Amino acid sequence: MKVYIRHKVGFFSGIILFFLILIFPFVTGMGNITRYTAACAVLMAFWWLSEAIPLAATALLPLVLFPLLKILPAADVALSYADSNIFLFLGGFFIAFGMQRHNLHKRIALNIIRLLGTSPRKIILGFMLATAFLSMWISNTATAMMMLPIGIAVIEHIKPYINANPSNNALNGKQDKIGISLMLGIAYAASIGGIGTLVGTPPNIIFAGVVKNMYPALPEIDFVRWLGIGMPVVVIFLPITWFYLIYIGAPVAKTNIKVGKEIINNELKALGKMKIEETITLLVFCLTAMGWIFRRDIVIGDFHIPGWASLLGIEKYVNDSTVALIGALLLFVIPVNLRKKEFIMNWEWAQKVPWGILILFGGGFALAKGFESSGLDRWIGSAFVGINHISLFLIIICVCTLLTFLTEITSNTATITMILPILGAMSVNFGMNPFLLMIPATLSASCAFMMPVATPPNAIVFGSGYIKIQDMARIGFVLNLTGVIIITLLMYFCAFPILGIAVF
Repeated sequence: MKVYIRHKVGFFSGIILFFLILIFPFVTGMGNITRYTAACAVLMAFWWLSEAIPLAATALLPLVLFPLLKILPAADVALSYADSNIFLFLGGFFIAFGMQRHNLHKRIALNIIRLLGTSPRKIILGFMLATAFLSMWISNTATAMMMLPIGIAVIEHIKPYINANPSNNALNGKQDKIGISLMLGIAYAASIGGIGTLVGTPPNIIFAGVVKNMYPALPEIDFVRWLGIGMPVVVIFLPITWFYLIYIGAPVAKTNIKVGKEIINNELKALGKMKIEETITLLVFCLTAMGWIFRRDIVIGDFHIPGWASLLGIEKYVNDSTVALIGALLLFVIPVNLRKKEFIMNWEWAQKVPWGILILFGGGFALAKGFESSGLDRWIGSAFVGINHISLFLIIICVCTLLTFLTEITSNTATITMILPILGAMSVNFGMNPFLLMIPATLSASCAFMMPVATPPNAIVFGSGYIKIQDMARIGFVLNLTGVIIITLLMYFCAFPILGIAVF
C-alpha cells in the first residue's frame, strides 16, 4: 500500500508537536490542563488534516488522552460519543438506506427529471433538482453515485442525433459542453442540497453538537431552525449554479429536441409499478419529516400551532433524534412478508451505515467539550483580542473564504470539527454570538467545487471522463467565490436578524 508523503509528515509532525506542547510551557498564562488540551487538539488536527490514520481512529484519541492527562474523566468523554445528534444522523441513515434498498430514491429522481422536461437545459435542471432534494436526506456520495449512470446514459443518447444531423446548429459541437454541465451539475447539486437540512451533510450535525456542548445556553439547533438557515442558501445557490453552468461555465445550446426522454422513460419502466415496500418507505419518510417540522410550536406573529411534543406534554424529553429513531424503528418492524419474516429494513442493509462518521462526530464533540472544560476556548479567544475592531462583515467573508478553499484539499468534516471551537472562542471574545462565525463556516465547508478531491461527488463525476481537471477548477473557482458572497450576504442581512442576532 502506497504511503503518501503528506501522511508521513502529518503523522510525525503531530506527534512531535504534541510532546513539545505537553512538556514545555511555551505560553505564559496557560495552565497545565489548558496546555494539555491544546496538545491533544494539535495532534488531532495534524492527523485529521493529513489523514495520517483513518479519520475515525483519530477521533478516538480523546477517549484515551483526556483521562490520562486529567482533562476529563473517561465517563464524561464517552458521553460525547453518545450525543443525541449522533443518533439523529443514525436514524437518518437507516431511513436513507431503506429508500435505497427499495429504489424509492431512484423513482423520486426520475419523476422529478421527467416532470421538468427533457430538452438539454431542462434535463440538467431536472438532474440538479433531483440530486439536491435527495442529498437533503441521503448522503451526497450515494446520491451522486445513483445519478451518474443515468446522466451518462442521457449524454450517450445524444451522440447518434449529432452524428445523423451534423448541420444542426443547435447541437452541433455542443456534446462535450452538455456532458460537462450535466456531470458538474450532479456533483455541485449534491453538495449544495446537503446544506438544506440538519441531516443533509456531516458539518451541519457537527455544528449542532459543538454548540450544544460548548454553549448550552444558546438556542438548540433543531431540524426546523436549521431549515431557516440552510434552505435559503439552497434555494438561491442552486439556480445560480445551473444558470452559470449552462450559460457561462459550459454553455449548452438552446434546442427543442427531446434529449433523453427515452432514457428516463425506460428507467421508470424498468422500476415497474410502485411496490408496497416503496409506498410504506415513502410514508415513513414523510411522517418523519413532518415529525421533525412539527415537534416544536410554530409561532408566526399571532399565529400559533402547538407542536405534537407539547400537546403530549413531553417537549422536555424528546428531540429530533427521537423522531429519527421512531422512523427508523418503524422500518424494522413493518413487515413486507410476515410469513418469510421480511421487513422493510433489515440489519444487512443497516450494517452499511458509515459507522466511522458517527465515531468522527463523537470525537469532535469530545474535543469541543475539552475546549470548554479546560478553558482553551477562552484562551484562544483572548489571543485574537487585537482584531476585534475589524468589521464583522469582513470577518465573515474571511471565514467563508478560508473554509471554502481549505476544504478543497482537506476533509470538510475533519476541518469543520477542528475549526468550530476556535471560531466560537473568537466570537465570545469579541463579545458577539458564536453563531455569527460558526454558521458561515459550517455552510462554507460544503461549498468546495474546484478539485476532484474536495468532495466525493466531485471525484465521482470526474471519473466519468467527461470533465477535465482544468474545467472543474475554472468553473469551480467562480462558484467558490459565488458561495462566499451568497453565504455572507444571506447570513448577515437575513438569517442572523431572523434568529434575533444583532449584527449592526
